[in-house]
Amino acid sequence: MDGASGSGGRTVVLEGPEGRHAVSVRRMRPGEDVVLTDGAGTGAYGTVEAVSGKDRLEVAVTSVRTEPEPRPRITVVQALPKGDRGELAVETMTETGADVVVPWAAARCVTQWRGERGQKSLAKWRSTAREAGKQSRRLRFPEVAGLASTADVAGLLRDAELGVVLHEEGALPLATAELPRDGGIVVVVGPEGGVSPEESEIFAGAGARACRLGPSVLRTSTAGTAATALLLGRTGRWD
Repeated sequence: MDGASGSGGRTVVLEGPEGRHAVSVRRMRPGEDVVLTDGAGTGAYGTVEAVSGKDRLEVAVTSVRTEPEPRPRITVVQALPKGDRGELAVETMTETGADVVVPWAAARCVTQWRGERGQKSLAKWRSTAREAGKQSRRLRFPEVAGLASTADVAGLLRDAELGVVLHEEGALPLATAELPRDGGIVVVVGPEGGVSPEESEIFAGAGARACRLGPSVLRTSTAGTAATALLLGRTGRWD
């Protein structure tokens, strides 16, 4: 839970929207354990000391921990799904442990982000990541980047230690691909209609490998979560 401000000594005051959520929604009371985070890797662990009004919580901090930036860093490029399945994808990838989510306007996406509607959709993705980060008790919330073009995605793949495009006909299983110990892994998840031949050619030219997840074909809103879980297990980040 973030939104905290120090009040001197080892007491932290939580107020405003976050304080209201803690007091009025979660109904936290004195004596309960709590973790406050800035979402950037630092967490303050303590006990609720006092509650006042509907939106003020005082926490007696017992320890502060800073979590190092995880390695290898996992970025999921997510083609825009239909309806609210985009928020579902962001929520589950956040809970699983993805570090960066990049919305991608793929050629075969039915949904397109344009103008004010696009800005609102991006804000929803970022809000979803923030709330899911708090719900899953992450100290470091994932970054949700701005909308990427195919050229932008190619740039990310070119700079990655390992670039992967998920494809059911990929020759290499992601479960056996050689993974870097450091640096970044970029995973591209195509739309329901799949990555177009032109996009596949561009990504291959940027050094990406076509990999399959398994024998079944996953929806675009779940493939990124499955890939993230597999990579977290294989890299030792879930040890």
